[in-house]
Amino acid sequence: MPTREVRSTGVHLTTLGFGAAVIGNLFRAVDDDTARAAVDAAWDAGIRYFDTAPHYGVGLSERRLGEALRGRPRDEFVISSKVGRLLRPRQQPLEKDDDGFDVPGDVGRVRDYSRDGVLRSIEETLQRTGLDRLDVVYVHDPDAPEELDQVVAEGLPALVELREQGVVGAVGAGMNYSAPLTRVLRETDADVVMLAGRYTLLEQGALDDVLPAALELGRAVVAVGVFNSGLLARQEVPDDANWNYEQAPPHVLARARELAALCAEHGTTLPAAAVAFALRHPAVVGVVLGMRTPQQVERNAALLAEEPAGGWQPLWDDLADRGLVRTP
Repeated sequence: MPTREVRSTGVHLTTLGFGAAVIGNLFRAVDDDTARAAVDAAWDAGIRYFDTAPHYGVGLSERRLGEALRGRPRDEFVISSKVGRLLRPRQQPLEKDDDGFDVPGDVGRVRDYSRDGVLRSIEETLQRTGLDRLDVVYVHDPDAPEELDQVVAEGLPALVELREQGVVGAVGAGMNYSAPLTRVLRETDADVVMLAGRYTLLEQGALDDVLPAALELGRAVVAVGVFNSGLLARQEVPDDANWNYEQAPPHVLARARELAALCAEHGTTLPAAAVAFALRHPAVVGVVLGMRTPQQVERNAALLAEEPAGGWQPLWDDLADRGLVRTP
């Protein structure tokens, strides 16, 4: 599978990455054997970039991913995790996690973007994964203004120090919003940002800020959420499709179906075009997709190889001419 380098860090990501939130029981449970089989299938498909976080299943994703990768040649894969949410026992345990994961509710998340919090988070991630190092570390969702201020002043500089010491390979931040990530690129020495859902076939707002900033500064972008919470994940768009984690309104469903129809006219599918569209931007070094089962891995790997007989450019031109997408 092709790879692209993050800045000049020596960290190379396969253009398709394995998103491990779903093997942390995102929305619904998956058993240990299926999770392991999904990672094995990703390896067999040539995927060598694996992304996780403490938030995903309050550590379950990190533990499962670390176990599945243990014994693989360490120099042959890249793993990223995140800092900013420390896992701590709840004083009043819940029956089930209340943040989207089908796991017990005895452990909660404590947001901490300080230098000490960053260092503790990395240490705890290494313990959970059982790995000797992390290749990429993102600051995870500093949504509040005061959190972002602390990330710029303290959290990311701490990560940059670790990078300079050779402890990690590349550092950055991951969010659902493009403007704060632009600030991260312009005010810190971050190598890469993980952009969720803001550069897709449906939304190109990132063309106004973070993507041109990344190009100007020579930084990298990893695109996630390219299916917009599932809306673009199938050629046939169902009435109950989600968009940005909510029920898609009628006008968004209509736009997605118009996109799907044009994809079919050009001899491809909506999900394949969604992946290819994100990868075409010169700042984007990879797309990460959630993969819960071996079947999903096989399907996603096949999307990467799918291309219209005449190439992608005629489709992009057609979409732009109809005002359906903005181009760089």
